Parts: sequence; C-alpha cells; structure tokens
Amino acid sequence: MAFESLSDKLNGVFSKLKGKGVLTETDINEAMREVKLALLEADVNYKVVKEFVADVKEKALGEEVMKSLTPAQMVVKIVSDELTALMGGTNSKLTYASSGFTTLMMVGLQGTGKTTHCGKLAKYLKKEGKKPMLVACDIYRPAAIDQLEIVGQSVDVPVYTERGNKDVCQIAAHAKAEAERKGYNVLIIDTAGRLHVDEALMDELVRLKKEIKPHEILLVVDAMTGQDAVTAADAFHSALGIDGVIMTKMDGDTRGGAALSVRKVTGRPIKFVGMGEKMDALEPFYPDRMASRILGMGDVMSLIEKAQESIDQEKAEELEKRLAKNQFTLEDFLDQIGQVRKMGGLSKIMDMMPGVAGKVSEDQMDEGEKEFRKMEAIILSMTPQERKNPQLLNASRRKRIAAGAGTTVNKVNQLIKKYEDTKKLMKQFNSGRMNKMAKRFKGLM
Repeated sequence: MAFESLSDKLNGVFSKLKGKGVLTETDINEAMREVKLALLEADVNYKVVKEFVADVKEKALGEEVMKSLTPAQMVVKIVSDELTALMGGTNSKLTYASSGFTTLMMVGLQGTGKTTHCGKLAKYLKKEGKKPMLVACDIYRPAAIDQLEIVGQSVDVPVYTERGNKDVCQIAAHAKAEAERKGYNVLIIDTAGRLHVDEALMDELVRLKKEIKPHEILLVVDAMTGQDAVTAADAFHSALGIDGVIMTKMDGDTRGGAALSVRKVTGRPIKFVGMGEKMDALEPFYPDRMASRILGMGDVMSLIEKAQESIDQEKAEELEKRLAKNQFTLEDFLDQIGQVRKMGGLSKIMDMMPGVAGKVSEDQMDEGEKEFRKMEAIILSMTPQERKNPQLLNASRRKRIAAGAGTTVNKVNQLIKKYEDTKKLMKQFNSGRMNKMAKRFKGLM
C-alpha cells in the first residue's frame, strides 16, 4: 500500500498526542522530532523535511492550537494542510490546445514504465472524450517500437511508426500531420530513455521540444526509486523544462519519499500516478486526497469516483427494482462481488475507507480476497435455478455444492448467511430518502 510505512509512523505519533488533554511545547517538540524521523525514513528529501517540520512546528505552537479544546486534532489538521501544500495543494490538470490539436511529449529514464504509461495516458484521454494517437520516437532501445505497438493495441489506440528513420524530429512531425489528417486531436510522443541522465539524451529531447513545440512535457519517474526519482526529475527539469510528473508504481511504494519531495524540489506538479499494472490503473493526482490517505483518513471522493466508474447503471437500476420486490438473488450477490473486484479489490477499497485506511494488514486483505474467491466458487457451483431461488438449497444440495467448490458444507452455510444478511441490509437501504448512488455505494461496501 502506498505510504504504508509513513502512515503507520505518523499515526503512532498522533495517537500519543491524542492521549493528552493539554499539549505543552515539550509535547510538540517531541512529536515533531518523531515526524522528522518518520519522513526521513520514508526517504523524503532532507531539505524538504527540515522546512516542513519547521512550518508545522511554528503553526502547532500558535496560541490558537495551544488553547483549543482539541489541540491534538488541530495538530493533525496542520500536518494534513502542510502535506497537501507540499504535494502541490490542488490537482494539476493537463494543458490542452485552446482549439484543435494537442501534443504531449513523454520523457524519462529507461525502466520507469514510460512506454506503458503512454498507453495508460492514451486510455485515460479516451475516457475524457479525446482521440489520441501514439508515435514511436524511441529509435535506440531494441524492440521499443514493437512494445509501443503492443501497448497501443491493448488500449485500441493507433501507433505511428517509421522504422529505419533515425530523425526523431522528422518522425514526430510526420506523425502530427498524419494524426491531424485522420481526425485525431492528441499526439503522445514516446521518446528515448537512458539508464542515466546524459548530454546526448538531453540534446535530442531539447531539439525535439524546439521542433515540435509540445503543449506539455511529462516526466515519467518510478516512485520506488525514492530520491533517485527526485534527482532525475530535477535534472530533466533543469535541462528541458518539464510541465508535470507521472509517478509510476505508487501502489508498491510503502515509503512515499519521491511523491512528497518532487514538487518542492522541481516546482512542477505530479499530474498522474500509476496505481497498478492494468492499463486503466492511472489516476489523476490529488494532493489533498493523498494527504488524507497518508494520515489514515481514507479518500472518500476517490472511492465514490471509483464506484461511479465501475458501476453498471443499467444493472443498478434493475437491481433497485428487484430490491423493491424483495427479489435479491445469489446471482445479484455474485454481481456485487464482481463490482468490488472492478473497483480494484479489497486492498484498493480499504485504502480509501475512512477509519479503515492503514488499519487492515496485508494478511487480512489477502484473507478477504481468498474469502471472495471462495464465495464466487460456491455460487458458481450452484445451478441457475438454485442461484435464483436459494430456498431450494436443502442439505443434500449444499453438500453437492460444497464438493463442487472444493470446500465444506459449513462454508456454504456461511455464504448463505452472508447473502441473507446482505439482502436484509440492502432492503433497508432501498428507501426513498437515499439517492441511487448512495444506496448502491452502501450495498457495495
């Protein structure tokens, strides 16, 4: 889970503060010392940590905090506000041409996932109503063009290539003309990378920037490389002038030092984060939501947006009608499990749930996912008639279903109990006082 280690340490600090009725300057100093250590262990840039802690301490020692009825909560709010400011304050959107064609140039070192994220960005833009085209301008890395073509196919986006042409500026110019001619409105340029920042790489990128004049230059960095990612971002920005950062592998970075440092060091915002291997696992970066996750407060807005993306509205309306007639079946129950899977599984949901984020261990998550798979196997071992009419499930049928699912009759009985409980719960939520999304959302949870 992203920021897991940092989140655990910060919540430990705040738990100590909440146990005190009144905070003294000594309490604040001790807490800030622990916050400083937590941030350094999370691989946050030292200068960034020093300035961050100083800012928090100054505000925490203010008269308003020290005299408030809940000083510990005020300190948490200050830390939350400062984390949000540190990561950029607000969501930074892509810049498009005021009218007509937009060109986006993707840059970065080898191994950061640049080519894959060209495809992820293209898929994201399609959801936003754009018509993107990819162009292969990495003419050095073996099979780079083949990889981009495979990525393009996976997201159903065309890829422009000129095999044998060694002039990347010419390739990009031809691609732009071709894209405009065919009615595409966004060109995403996949450029060459290196194992490290060097003069030859930067010279080519600077020349490409000058010739193509992209509306945005997006740097792709690997969150798991920590301060190496920040150093690379600083180097690229100094030489090229980047407009934003796409941070990959955020779902696997338990420390989070790169995400907390890159804006402060480069002055450029994180625009997107890669949160998984699937092509739709690219999310806009919201500093306030990420700060909330770090502090274990969840991320309700992202959870609702995820639910809205994943929910089939026609199915939701049909389910609502059946609920009104008390017709919630095991097939509906199975569909609910599938909806949770579409939202990214239990780990993604728990990471965004207020009061739960950071408090459920990986082992517990794994156990929950196993339970989901067992429940699916049990329901799929039933006949269509049994799923539609659970009243048919007598002892002999349950025994047959358990054998078919490779489990015990007791597990089958537990599933039926969960189904009945869910049916009662969803019937309660099926009232005119709640809007459709709220009911559906509650049911999913």
